[in-house]
Amino acid sequence: MSALAALPAPAVVRPGKQPLSRKAKAAIIVQFLLNEGADVPLSALPDEYQAELTMLLGNMRYIDRETLNAVVEEFSNELESVGLAFPGDMAGALNALDGKINAHTAHRLRKEAGVRQTGDPWQRINALDVDRLRALVTSESTEIAAVMMSKIDVGKAAQVLAKLPGDKARRISYAVSMTTGVTPDAVDRIGISLAAQIDAEPLKAFKTRPDERLGAILNYSNTAVREELLQNLEQEDADFAEAVRKAIFTFANIPERLNAIDVPKITRDVPPDALAMAMAAASAGSDEERKAVEFLYANMSKRLGENIREEAANFGEVKAKNGEAAMSAVVSAIRDLVAVGEIELVSPEDE
Repeated sequence: MSALAALPAPAVVRPGKQPLSRKAKAAIIVQFLLNEGADVPLSALPDEYQAELTMLLGNMRYIDRETLNAVVEEFSNELESVGLAFPGDMAGALNALDGKINAHTAHRLRKEAGVRQTGDPWQRINALDVDRLRALVTSESTEIAAVMMSKIDVGKAAQVLAKLPGDKARRISYAVSMTTGVTPDAVDRIGISLAAQIDAEPLKAFKTRPDERLGAILNYSNTAVREELLQNLEQEDADFAEAVRKAIFTFANIPERLNAIDVPKITRDVPPDALAMAMAAASAGSDEERKAVEFLYANMSKRLGENIREEAANFGEVKAKNGEAAMSAVVSAIRDLVAVGEIELVSPEDE
């Protein structure tokens, strides 16, 4: 769209008339595209450009066909002659390099240049996870929180309200009924202000929560070490220990966390010998591990189940180290499928 405001300096010559400015020619191109039914993303332009373009369109009346053809030809020639276009400012450059340069460097450059992220701030706010939204709502007044609840996705707003204290949730719910008179300009200002708070936050070294990181580590620890560590952790910080337990996913958690329809995908990705050894080891393990074995057998194909049972029986008594490794292979396959988005685990909170 910036090309519309940067048509070449030589003006279209109209006998006996004033030459057209570049902005006037940009308005002609926009009106021509709109008349042709094109979807012109004018909202991508800065606010001042949108306002000026609207004023030009409102003040212009008509032009002759010769002038229109000359402006369109001039515009087409300009576009064809462009070999490479650059963002043109620091904000555009940072947006173009988003995800390509170090996040810390990008954050520092934005701060030094006084550049905030462009685009609809409410899209960025809505993209935050539920816990971050809850913290944002908690830090704001009831009226601001009510506007937030009205702007983000309904499902996500419901999750945020469910995580708030009862009195806070009731006040916000009532305040939503009072947002009828809020103007679009006020909503925009609130969104920009909240987005500015997000931009001002220092970057975090880790993307995941501490309990999620420790849970991922303990997934690959043997059962005895994991339970001993968790018991010691409960004595130091019971709440954190509980959060870690919820983040852990082991072979024993399969029945409560894995959807039955996803079992065939797991058996496809785990080598049959590793699966058979895992089933043999778990069959001699805890009650939870034996339940996981039955869950997997019940939801895989009958033929595969018979083959795995037969091979598992041939293993006899499996050494603890080998059994742990085989069960870890099954768990790793499940986590890999979750990571690529092919399956989803059931959240402990949904149980």
